[in-house]
Amino acid sequence: MAEDEYFLLVCDDVSHDVVLTDPGVRVPDVAQVVRRLTGLSLWRSKVLATQVPAVILDGVPQEDAEAAVAALRDAGAQAETREQPEPDFLEH
Repeated sequence: MAEDEYFLLVCDDVSHDVVLTDPGVRVPDVAQVVRRLTGLSLWRSKVLATQVPAVILDGVPQEDAEAAVAALRDAGAQAETREQPEPDFLEH
């Protein structure tokens, strides 16, 4: 095996990011959801919620990402899931 060979682990689920695009008018409610999703302090969650666009979760399964987006939307925010791109070394 050559030292420069790479192997790709194929998974059933591509990793997704949860991106907060607009906290809306209920910033305290959105900050509470961000806190619950991330485990950050309430202060850091509020800062993150107001500096949009912000990646709230990074590299989670699609099902978890969709649940997080739904929770953020229920709190009055605008959020979306984004599929993570493939690593650069796969592009030949």
